[in-house]
Amino acid sequence: MSNYKRKSARTSELPELLSAAEAAEFLSLSPITLSHYRCQGRGPIYRKHGWRIFYAKTDLVDWSNRQTWSSTSDKLH
Repeated sequence: MSNYKRKSARTSELPELLSAAEAAEFLSLSPITLSHYRCQGRGPIYRKHGWRIFYAKTDLVDWSNRQTWSSTSDKLH
């Protein structure tokens, strides 16, 4: 199998991945805020490929959908 076909096959198995900067832009957050959320364990699920951070677009949407509040003191479940 050629390198192109192997790479193409692996890429098709992965969900659409965004870099940390792209994910922050997608969520309308600053990259620093997203980094803080990641360090605090309250941000979206992420992946590490070596030292690089990636987010699956579907995980970003799921996390965003869970950020539902009815007031400043009560979270909707």
